[in-house]
Amino acid sequence: MSIQKILAISGKPGLYELKIQTRTGFVAESLLDGKKITVGMRANVSLLSEIAVYTYSEEVRLAEVFKAIATKENDGLAMSHKEDDAKLKAYFREILPEFDEDRVYTSDIKKILNWYNLLQPKGFVSVEALSKEIKQEEETPAAE
Repeated sequence: MSIQKILAISGKPGLYELKIQTRTGFVAESLLDGKKITVGMRANVSLLSEIAVYTYSEEVRLAEVFKAIATKENDGLAMSHKEDDAKLKAYFREILPEFDEDRVYTSDIKKILNWYNLLQPKGFVSVEALSKEIKQEEETPAAE
């Protein structure tokens, strides 16, 4: 399993798996309840594989952040996204010590931990799966 086809859709709760591309958009399946929805081309959609987190020196792909969480938690669940802000920032600093505190907000940390905890039981964010995914991304040259 891979996060390559996992989507975050603005205005919709949870995450979705891309199923089929259609002429007017695509069909996605909710990872929360399994319901399929159609999404138009105008919807604000983000592929998790395209999201990165700011650090002081570079941007770190979300897959690498997920791998760091999986490594820290021994492929278990992460801290709840409902903890207080100070605990969340301290936890995230353990995972990604160089994250840029001016550009990475607490709401971003909450979202990342919530996504991780949603994907983890489904097998998307194990250390092994993410290692393969990161290796594939590095081998595939980026489009110029």
